[in-house]
Amino acid sequence: MPEPLRVLFVCTANICRSPVMELVARDLAGDPERSGVEFSSAGTHARDGHAINTDMTPTLPPTLAPGGADAFRSRYLSAAVLADADLVLTAESTHRQHILDDHPQLHRKVFTLGQFEATIAELPGLSGRELVEAAGRRRTPASPAHDVADPYRRGTAAAETATGTITAMLSVVVPRLVGER
Repeated sequence: MPEPLRVLFVCTANICRSPVMELVARDLAGDPERSGVEFSSAGTHARDGHAINTDMTPTLPPTLAPGGADAFRSRYLSAAVLADADLVLTAESTHRQHILDDHPQLHRKVFTLGQFEATIAELPGLSGRELVEAAGRRRTPASPAHDVADPYRRGTAAAETATGTITAMLSVVVPRLVGER
């Protein structure tokens, strides 16, 4: 069996946006053995072991696997976590830049989520590893329009907006990663 494609989502504290990205992507992809893609998340300034923010949990899809949000725990973004990923998708360009400042050699595998969505729109017919490799060679520039606004301490409406933006982007990205064009 081939190695799974490992996708890492990154935000600041790994309690709002990146856990939602991870959980929604898992929901969209289904069984990791069937899809061939594994999803995880971390935060540039996370403290290990924190639960997902309580404003975010009601925004998650009802189809989410039972206990998914309850079992989630934050983790700090380390060099080892980055090395284990084939593709790193960040919530904002500031997270992307944070990673590239310390790990410039990763420039072909680190995108904002919106930047990756825009890039793969220009690469029809590709999926999985082939898509990730092609995107690394030809990327759309990052822009503020590609960022997912931080909902932390901004209330229910901000949480719903962030989850809606993430879900819309992942609804395009995940099928391409798992090979459903």
